[in-house]
Amino acid sequence: MIRALAVALTLSCFIASAWAQAQPAPPAAVPAGTSAPKPVAKKPATKAKTSAKPAAPTESGPCRIGVIPVVGDQFAVQKIGLTIFNIEYADVSIEAWGLNDLVVARVRAAAGSGTGVRRIAYPKEAFASYDHPAPALFRNPESELITIVRQVTANAGCESYMTVTKFTGKLEGTNQTLRGIGVYNRSIGSLIGHTRLFANVQVTMFDGQTYAIRKQPFNLDLGTALASGFGVENPLTKLDNAVFPEPATGAASSAALRDGTRALLVARLDKILPPLLGH
Repeated sequence: MIRALAVALTLSCFIASAWAQAQPAPPAAVPAGTSAPKPVAKKPATKAKTSAKPAAPTESGPCRIGVIPVVGDQFAVQKIGLTIFNIEYADVSIEAWGLNDLVVARVRAAAGSGTGVRRIAYPKEAFASYDHPAPALFRNPESELITIVRQVTANAGCESYMTVTKFTGKLEGTNQTLRGIGVYNRSIGSLIGHTRLFANVQVTMFDGQTYAIRKQPFNLDLGTALASGFGVENPLTKLDNAVFPEPATGAASSAALRDGTRALLVARLDKILPPLLGH
């Protein structure tokens, strides 16, 4: 009996010791005059951030109008004086201005949503012979343009095609020509002169199957040319003489020339495109 009692006491002590070890340690004593620290709340696991970018515009579906813009690569800088010795000309690269993108955007706006307007990509040199033709006794620019359009749209499958190309106009009162998009300064010495922007571009529509020209090429500068004959000047063309770039290469970084050119091009396109597209 004594032995059984001893065994029972030993088991009791063992159980009490194990229970004591399993209990959490009592909180540390907090000195008088201080508050107990607050328990730190666990932060919820953060979810991976996702950047919500707008979906890029798609050009899926049937193509009604394939647009081929060929005006936004070069900016002409022309200085015109009294004699041939006072004439200067330079072409400046302005692809960063996004003028060809602007042309496509204005065609989409004029055609209306859901029309199926698609930009047609083409090799950079595709229109080189058309923009800078070799001297020839007889030349058919219309036939040349049709040939190029056939080549760059061979697999496009659009109902019709529209080219927006450079047009060569003549500066009134001179024998000088203004081709495409650019700026000129006409002066007599350093006292009298003026600076103007110009945007001579031509829009041509082709049948998507036969490549016949549906409507005659339309010179977007025609309205201004007619108006100037009555003493009316387009305010979008007028610039301060100080804006004229000297040297000519400074044109590419000129915000005044870039913004003025974009505004002039938009105004021209927004006048001709709606009636051309039947709106």
